[in-house]
Amino acid sequence: MEAILKVENLTKVFSRRGWPDFTAVDHIGFELYPGECLGLIGESGSGKTTVVNMITRLTDATEGSIVLDGEDITKMSGRELRRAYRKMQMVFQTPTDSFDPRCTLGDGIGESLRNSGMSRAETKQEVARLLTECGLTPEFADRYPHQVSGGQCQRASIARALAVKPKLLICDEATSSLDVTIQKEIIALLNELRSHHGSELSILFICHDIALVQQFCSRVLVLYKGKIVEQGVPDEIIRNPKDAYTKRLIKSVL
Repeated sequence: MEAILKVENLTKVFSRRGWPDFTAVDHIGFELYPGECLGLIGESGSGKTTVVNMITRLTDATEGSIVLDGEDITKMSGRELRRAYRKMQMVFQTPTDSFDPRCTLGDGIGESLRNSGMSRAETKQEVARLLTECGLTPEFADRYPHQVSGGQCQRASIARALAVKPKLLICDEATSSLDVTIQKEIIALLNELRSHHGSELSILFICHDIALVQQFCSRVLVLYKGKIVEQGVPDEIIRNPKDAYTKRLIKSVL
């Protein structure tokens, strides 16, 4: 089976005037397969955000390659990159970051649909379907981000991400701003979506909590100081961590 996402030798070096160069991500590589949920964990400053920024092309890689659905997107730009973005969507840590506060949730979810040429009536119908799929009633389309709870807004942001039928969903600390009960509900929703979409939807789950990753991910990569120091099945890593950093990380949350 061909990987939906393949990262090879990915490196990011930041140059700082008057200071030595800083290597934020140091020659990492991994593959994510269709229908799989891969966790990427590490403490603040480990390089998780830089990895995501390179994969989504918000930051250029210093070295290495990023292959999405068989296409090398490492140096893509313009129209080619916009086309690639339809295969890859993000769910952010702060749900309101996905929406314009001046527009309703329905407007935000339907934006990409309207841009693709879907009629107003068809867009309204599809927005209602997406909201329902994500555990909200169609009436939420008329609400503004400030009128809903954090958990409801995150459900709507997942609905927005799914609108273009992406093959890869990147969840960047998507539950960390929510309380524990709502976290569990969002994880349950993501599991339902994985089950429903099967091999058509893969998830890269960025997190700092290995206990949460254990509930959701089939594999996990442990990132420390820009390097992958351990990888494997979450249960096995938790039971038998080999790297000293992984042991400290597990001890801090379990």
